Order: sequence, then C-alpha cells, then structure tokens
Amino acid sequence: MAREKTAEEISIERMREKDLNEIMEIEKVSFLSPWTKAQFSQELEAGSAHSFSHFLAAKSEERLVGYGGFWLVAGEAHIGNLAVHPHFQRRRIGERLVLAMLELAKSNGAKKVTLEVRAGNIAAQKLYQKFGFSRVATHPRYYVLTQEDALIMSLDLLKTSSYHRGLICQPWRRRK
Repeated sequence: MAREKTAEEISIERMREKDLNEIMEIEKVSFLSPWTKAQFSQELEAGSAHSFSHFLAAKSEERLVGYGGFWLVAGEAHIGNLAVHPHFQRRRIGERLVLAMLELAKSNGAKKVTLEVRAGNIAAQKLYQKFGFSRVATHPRYYVLTQEDALIMSLDLLKTSSYHRGLICQPWRRRK
C-alpha cells in the first residue's frame, strides 16, 4: 500500500497559467458557482502587472492539490479563494495555504486580512479561527444560488502575536 502524503511533502508556489487546467478540476468539485479559467487567467495577469492579485498553488509531486488567492489593496488583504482537492483534504494542506497567504500578505504590507465564508461551512470557519480570524459581520443571502449567508471574518496582523510566532515556525517552501 502506498504511503499517504503529508503536509511536509507539499510545496506551495505561485500559481501559473500552466496550473489552470488542474485548478479548474478542483474548482468544479469544490464550488456550486466555480470560477472560469478566464477569471483565474485575469487574476494571474493582474498579479504580474499590478501586484494586487496573489494566487498560490499547493503541489504534491508536481500534481496540483489545492490553491488559494487574495487581493491586496491599501494595506488590506482579502482572501477570495481557497480549495483543496477532496482526495487531499484532512492533510493540513488548507492550513499551509492559509499560512502562506498570510505570510505573503504581511510581507507585502498588509495590516489586516478579511474573507467571506459560508455560514454552513463550519470546517472552514474552524480553520480560519485557528489563525485568529474572528467573525465581524454577516452578509445575508450573499451566496446567490443557495441564498446562504456569508460570515465576514477578519484578522488584524498587527495585533496577533501568536500568528507571528507561527510564521517563524512554519515557513512555506517557495519555488521560482
């Protein structure tokens, strides 16, 4: 029987255009309203041109297993995407992606990070709470297809000392 991969064997790197076919596979099995390949492509172009769009890919032996992305505007990062392929969930890959995004946001001057999460997605809420995110507001019926509420969660990077210690202890591996 093959040994399962652990988070330590996962590399986190900047998302590239060549990753988009695998991104689309994960997007389709993860979301009711998946982004299109063109939307991801636009974000990659925006990131290279303006440095406000930052998208990362998690890979296991060159196979893309998860991704996350955020926008950085006026010192605030907004996480807009996070997904891990169902076959690779429960291996702390989501944690590694969040940590990498927080580290990248902070290194680019972010002081605050926000995100929306489905009210019914308890697993995601618990993941974000591990990093110190707290609920600050609710958008009623934010998700159009399901009419589900979105919880707005926020993290103040300047006031979260445990987060800073986590960055030192768990760096993500970068590939150029």
